[in-house]
Amino acid sequence: MSAFTDLRVLDVTGGLAGGLAAMMLSDFGARTLRIEPPDAADGLTRPGDVMRGRGKRRVTIDLDEADGRDRLAELIAGADVALFDLAPGRLEALGLDGATLSARHPRLVHAWLPPFGMSGPWSGLPEHHAMLTGLTGMAFRQGGYANQPIWHVTPMVLHGQGLMAAAAIAAALRDRLETGLGQTVVVSGAHASAEIAGPVGPVNSTGMMQGHPLGGSPSYRLYPCADGQWLFLGTLFPHFFDKAIDALSLRERAALAPPTIDLGRLIEDVFLERPRAAWLELLTAHGVPVAAVDARDDWLASEPIGEIGMRVERAHPEVGMVIMPGVPVRLANTPGEAGPLMGEASADDLAVFSAARLPSPKPVIPRDQPPLAGVRVLDLGTVIAGAYAGTILANFGADVIKVESADGDPFRPYGPGFSNHNRGKRGLGLNLKDPEGRQAFLDMARSADVVLDNYRLGVRARLGIDYPILREINPRIISCSINAYGSTGSEAHLPGFDPLLQARSGMMAAQGGAGQEPVFHTVPINDVATAAMGAFGVIAALVARERTGVGQNVETSLAAQSAFFQSDALTTWSGAPTPSEGERDCIGVSALERYYLCADGWITLAIRAPVQAEALRRILGAADWSRRFPDVLNQSRRGELATEIGARIRGRARDELLTCLAAEGVPATPVFTTEEARGEAWLWEAGFFDVSDHPMWGELIMCRGYAEFVRGGAAFARVDPGLGEHTVEVLRDFGFDIERIRRLAERRLIFRR
Repeated sequence: MSAFTDLRVLDVTGGLAGGLAAMMLSDFGARTLRIEPPDAADGLTRPGDVMRGRGKRRVTIDLDEADGRDRLAELIAGADVALFDLAPGRLEALGLDGATLSARHPRLVHAWLPPFGMSGPWSGLPEHHAMLTGLTGMAFRQGGYANQPIWHVTPMVLHGQGLMAAAAIAAALRDRLETGLGQTVVVSGAHASAEIAGPVGPVNSTGMMQGHPLGGSPSYRLYPCADGQWLFLGTLFPHFFDKAIDALSLRERAALAPPTIDLGRLIEDVFLERPRAAWLELLTAHGVPVAAVDARDDWLASEPIGEIGMRVERAHPEVGMVIMPGVPVRLANTPGEAGPLMGEASADDLAVFSAARLPSPKPVIPRDQPPLAGVRVLDLGTVIAGAYAGTILANFGADVIKVESADGDPFRPYGPGFSNHNRGKRGLGLNLKDPEGRQAFLDMARSADVVLDNYRLGVRARLGIDYPILREINPRIISCSINAYGSTGSEAHLPGFDPLLQARSGMMAAQGGAGQEPVFHTVPINDVATAAMGAFGVIAALVARERTGVGQNVETSLAAQSAFFQSDALTTWSGAPTPSEGERDCIGVSALERYYLCADGWITLAIRAPVQAEALRRILGAADWSRRFPDVLNQSRRGELATEIGARIRGRARDELLTCLAAEGVPATPVFTTEEARGEAWLWEAGFFDVSDHPMWGELIMCRGYAEFVRGGAAFARVDPGLGEHTVEVLRDFGFDIERIRRLAERRLIFRR
């Protein structure tokens, strides 16, 4: 049995995000039926679609026909979950909106994944990653050498949207087990952008600065070596950088260097003295976090990926064996499994959805609360991946307690960044290394639901709080551990930071382009992805606990996400299409899918159909393209066609051009700087932005949430906690009497800073 075994899911989506959300439910046991239009593509042009079809069966239904709508209505009547990504207006016109379906089917979880937002000028456009990153300011945050937006070749936000939707659906299913009622869940592209990019900064600032393509700090950046190969030095914290200083003899070298040389240049000169393999061996021996920049094609075949089960093979009827990323989170008692690739629905498959849905096992108890209200989480996570998972749970309504030692989370000095990844929590200062402090934690765990951590391998056991001990005192507890390389294998003990996995997994090389300088992703893609996956794993385990009565251990890793979020590039078979790669200051993937500079700003062109290309030609007043560019959709991003389009667009006013393009059905949007994005009303309305009054940083622009729930919403009850800010309050809530609290304080086992 898995977390969602026997649940019935209808996947009525056409994009990456919706397909991935439904796949996550399928991986954990749901019976999933995909509804496809008569003209649906076979998915072989975008290999990730093949992966996202696993565990599903498909049926063709034409929603433009009355018979098709009636047939879908019959299937919805038997479903537990229905996913849609239709544009606003179209959803309501078909009677598939949340209000209509929830009124007819009170136990249905209705999930809507609008590509951009629920309303606003861009809400009717089709899903497109570059349009989304352009509209939210993300494209201008990515590090580059030129003052231009950067096109991401890894569609991180669309993967994030699918994953957040899966987590939100799981939360609504858990709520249904308590209340007997389903509800509508909305996870838009704006919600996903907020979770991935984390808009944060003072109200009176001009927006977030653009990063550097090699990394902004000498201790945390890319370096070339003597053989032309690259590595990433991942010494984020001072104690790691001290080890690097010793290994590289930097103190001695600095004494001999010219006084004007900066530290980054000095380190670069050192690395250029030896080949990469020599430096990797030396630095690893000194305990320095470091990684080689490897090719994306090699990652699924690598030892770390194989050891955590993230490489799977499944047969496809047309192309043979397909290699793809596996299930990126491990639930010990109710594990997931990559199912067979999608095939046609049989009569038996359809009969499952035609069967009457079982009545609620509990009385219907309506409540106007977030779906995780009442869930208690003891959060030992630090930095981003561990801490941010708790923040997502807090946004969905959980009571999350950030447990810290007197030293505090080492990410605290990073200011608003720390605030963004720790919102909504209460703070508890506790010394876990003292037996009495440890006992206090275990006594709290007796009535807690979840313990989160991202300790290195073996630390939980040394502290005496690993899962076997927690299970002994509380069989219903869920323990979620997040780490770099998983808990098994030869590298499980190594420290890991986000860019180390960017480097090893090929993300950096793919963004930079073959044979070119790799690119450091300014957004900590693997950290935020792993946090979201950890939150999903916890919520899935909570659902399983309601069905089985017991808790379990949950694990996920940065390595797993580094493969999962590249699924479109890593899913492959003999003869599969070659995935897109970037370049220095990547501006797009083709002449018709790229950024262009207008007279007063940038736009994204997202043309994927010949009819759209012809409309663009007419608007620009260009001569016939059909003879000069017969394969117009596949012209180079910097070739003759791109040069011609760029020249004709450069003198046009951005808004005037966008109005013309919209009138002709050409997908295009503005590319906003982070400062421009702050002034966009639709982003505020979509929940991408919100203002928090922070006691240390003043008014901060952050995000409101990562999903919308029709009952109880999803929001943050508070800003990030000070170190131990709520210690006494938390202990009292967990049943500690005042004498015990006083004794712990006298021994300095609890504290507030």
